Amino acid sequence: MKTVSDFFLGCCTPQGFSGFWKELQGPGGPRLYLIKSGPGCGKSTLMKELAGRAGGPVQRIHCSSDPDSLDGVYFEAQNAMVLDATAPHALDPACPGAGEQVVSLYDTLDAALLQSREAEIRALFEKCARLQGQAARYYHCAGGFLLENQRTAACLTDYPKVRTFAQRTADRCLPKKGGQGREQLRLLSAWTPKGVLCYKGSIPALAGQVWVLEDEYGTASRVILEVLRRQALERGHDLITCRCAAFPDKIDHLILPGLGLAFVTSNRWHPMEGQKRIHCSRFVRRDGMRAAAKRMRFVRKGAADMLAQGAALQAQALETHNQLENFYRQAVNFELVDARREALARALGL
Repeated sequence: MKTVSDFFLGCCTPQGFSGFWKELQGPGGPRLYLIKSGPGCGKSTLMKELAGRAGGPVQRIHCSSDPDSLDGVYFEAQNAMVLDATAPHALDPACPGAGEQVVSLYDTLDAALLQSREAEIRALFEKCARLQGQAARYYHCAGGFLLENQRTAACLTDYPKVRTFAQRTADRCLPKKGGQGREQLRLLSAWTPKGVLCYKGSIPALAGQVWVLEDEYGTASRVILEVLRRQALERGHDLITCRCAAFPDKIDHLILPGLGLAFVTSNRWHPMEGQKRIHCSRFVRRDGMRAAAKRMRFVRKGAADMLAQGAALQAQALETHNQLENFYRQAVNFELVDARREALARALGL
């Protein structure tokens, strides 16, 4: 059965660009096909066409700088992944040929034509990098605001009560299978030129039963999800761990396709729907939250303003990148690109 789900592998965070490309490499990981080329050379179109041919489940990995483009496709039946392995998520083979294969499109470019426009192309690359850098500084400020409210909520959270609830939920929902489960690291949401974008449709595509953890600041839900993640892996369940776009060490969602089950965090940035709702305010001292409410609203507005400015700058960077793509499209031999796509399709058995 073909199911299609959508994720990110990385995005701009308060700590700079962060992602999970390196974690794909290693024993048991997917066979990787690493595409190397310039902008506008047809990488995303190639991957979209391959995804459309797949007969089994696929994950489309979107570009956080341009969510309409793909950074990768995971073919579950083949345990194989085609990836854009160029900056800012450049990836080189750790085990060339055996674990990864490089698919270069550089030879499809008319170098002489690009060299004739070198000054303009360099200026656009520099402008794009400058705008992304400015966006990152606003996102850094947003992260400071978000962290401030997290710390306030954390001081008011009853963590022993949270852990007891998490363990009971694990015992109820996660039967022992034996062996060790496998984990995929993804982002379900990201900070993009379109604002905070969340691929909510991936949850019902992979899980028929959804537990929604209503937690505006993520202080209780992160502990619940950490316990559930550890228990799921120890009990032999494969899972998709979705980290937080703002703080990649924090878990936002867990998806267990083998059980048809998901646990998701819902807040104002990504409100979620499901069959069972857990209001995490039950774990928090309400009198303390009421006393801090005015200040926390002010801080939350500051975060929203910084995120909006960051998204606007990313949108300008995307417009600049599109101008770069126009230069490169004129220099690409798309017949050669099509031939590489067909070779990839044969390698993947599509």
